Amino acid sequence: MTEQNNLLDANVQKSVATDSTESYFVLPMQNAQVEYYPNWLTHKHAKHLMNYFTEHLQWQQPSIVLYGQERKIPRLQAWYGDPDSQYEYSKLMMQPLPWDARLAKLKYACEQKCGAPFNSVLANWYRNGSDSMGMHSDNEPELGHQAVIASVSLGQTRRLTFKNIQTKESHRIGLEHGSLLVMKGNTQQFWQHGINKSRTQTGARLNFTFRYVKPK
Repeated sequence: MTEQNNLLDANVQKSVATDSTESYFVLPMQNAQVEYYPNWLTHKHAKHLMNYFTEHLQWQQPSIVLYGQERKIPRLQAWYGDPDSQYEYSKLMMQPLPWDARLAKLKYACEQKCGAPFNSVLANWYRNGSDSMGMHSDNEPELGHQAVIASVSLGQTRRLTFKNIQTKESHRIGLEHGSLLVMKGNTQQFWQHGINKSRTQTGARLNFTFRYVKPK
């Protein structure tokens, strides 16, 4: 049974039919708007994109300073976007690479689904279950108030954890191959999210978080 089915059985999500072929789940998180589309891309299309992006994107493993020590991040990543979409997190300045043509098409599809513009994307490659993403909020000033973030997942299902900053309430959902997760509203102001290491979900996974960065 997949993670989101576990959540549905526990009545912590509700399903909303959008048409005859697509439904999405709304996570019942206070002071947040999070929507999950489990089959946004077909399995065949998602597999094709994963093979292409794995081979053609300019993956790197930069270092950040944690507790006074420099450490490589536990995953590979790449930052693509418009020329003026510089982005900084954990004191790491991200200079955008020029848009890959297929990545730009995926951005356009996310814009159409979300009804919001995006000018950049953070691509993350989780090579195995040892790769992870620490708990954080995408609340940097250059993302603006009530940022809309579209997260596309390819490959191995990994569990995403949400934790309320004030109440410590948590929700978890498995992000499946070809899925789309949309975070908007006050989500980043009240909630953190992250992906823990896993001993069971060990396959490769790509994730793309599209966003709009205010030009500097």
